[in-house]
Amino acid sequence: MHNIVTMKETHTSRPESMFVRPSSPIGYLAILMALITGVLHLVASTNAIEMSLVLAVLFILNGLGFIGGSILYLTRFWRRWLFLVAALYSVVTILALFPVQGWGMEAFYVDGNLNPLAVITKAAEAILAICVLYLYIINDRWS
Repeated sequence: MHNIVTMKETHTSRPESMFVRPSSPIGYLAILMALITGVLHLVASTNAIEMSLVLAVLFILNGLGFIGGSILYLTRFWRRWLFLVAALYSVVTILALFPVQGWGMEAFYVDGNLNPLAVITKAAEAILAICVLYLYIINDRWS
């Protein structure tokens, strides 16, 4: 008699996970900074609407851009070149404050008082830009 050997597949194919955790603590810091500035832009849109509907919509889109970028970073669809896009996005958002609020330190003041929303969002964006450039340089995850 012949032994009948049933062949079982030893390799189980699991679908690749949609989400990927950052491989560096700097990745977590970048996410935190993007979420802070994203949420604060959404909050600031309620004040911006008093000045202009267009400005309020820009604040909302900018906030959603930062939040959406954070979500994209946590997926398998993130690519290395997107770090450069994130850095540019952050720097452009920092610079966008000045034509609206003034070209010097007065951009960080409203009615003679320091505007904490402006200070926190611009600091978060600057830290985010530094973080994503660092992650680009160290080639975080994949290219």
